[in-house]
Amino acid sequence: MQRSSTPQTHGLRRALLARYAAPDIDARLVRLRRDVGAHVVARLFERASALGRRFAKDADPARHGVELLPDIPYLRSGLPAHDLDVYRPIARDAPLPLVLYVHGGAFRSLSKDTHWIMGLAFARRGFVVANVNYRLAPEHRFPAGLEDVAEAFRFAVDHAAAWGADPTRVIFAGESAGANLVTALALAIAYDHDEPCARVARSVGVTPSAVLAACGAFQVSNGERFKERHGLGWFFDDRYRELAENYLPLKGGTPTPHDLADPLCLLEREPPARPLPPFFLPVGALDHLKDDHARMEVALRRYGVDVEAPVYHKGPHAFHAFVPWDTAKRCWRDHFEFLRRRGIPVWSRPDD
Repeated sequence: MQRSSTPQTHGLRRALLARYAAPDIDARLVRLRRDVGAHVVARLFERASALGRRFAKDADPARHGVELLPDIPYLRSGLPAHDLDVYRPIARDAPLPLVLYVHGGAFRSLSKDTHWIMGLAFARRGFVVANVNYRLAPEHRFPAGLEDVAEAFRFAVDHAAAWGADPTRVIFAGESAGANLVTALALAIAYDHDEPCARVARSVGVTPSAVLAACGAFQVSNGERFKERHGLGWFFDDRYRELAENYLPLKGGTPTPHDLADPLCLLEREPPARPLPPFFLPVGALDHLKDDHARMEVALRRYGVDVEAPVYHKGPHAFHAFVPWDTAKRCWRDHFEFLRRRGIPVWSRPDD
């Protein structure tokens, strides 16, 4: 029996041919292997998040005195990529600090919905949280994601008072690719770059009170450095190489570095025009990105920035998302103690 063909299947075939039409079979196989590996990693995180939300008794925000305002568009594009969720304490008697949370996922996967636990973790400690989506690579390369995060920042500050937040006390937070994006957003405010996303960020007129950048991919380019330094096998080598291949803008078909895609390199090269806020840079001892965290700490201290960069024993990448772990609990306590020591109010919990 002959199978019928539709415009959708024709479109899928064209997309697959364009994606894997490399000049030789080895290059096609490497690209296919990397796409499959990235897909597997993303599905594992998505499944774990969904199972936690469905079955964990503590996943219900109301159990923590938190309410969720879902799927608020911060840009009127009609795209889910331009929605955010607001998590906020139900009982509020004064404006609370605002957290702009940006999820990770190697710039190409995951969402605010997979990162519900991050919004809940901050809101139960007395923060109003804007947990944002953004356009994903490789369909949308840099600077699309950073442009979206800048617009979400502007929207969140404009609507902070209506949500019960203080628009002058904003904290940038994110992990992995999200740590890159919130760091780049802070640098867009502190440096005099002229890209549209940087102009939007500076136009808000608010400097973050702190940046919480966990397990950060602070340099996207030169992903091969991890294999040279750590002797990685092909699976992890693929993950770091594909950051540049999928996220960086293309010039003549070649990924091209950019200052705000590589915020670590920008900091190492030149000082900011304006002071940077305090940075908290937690990372696991088993995370290959810990070397970049050490570089980031050195670069920030060179300019007199208030920075802490703790390394957590036996912590893999994004370990703090697995909140039942003792190491994850310690990392979250350290997040909140870091903020308290900088004069940012944090609610105490009976389970502290």
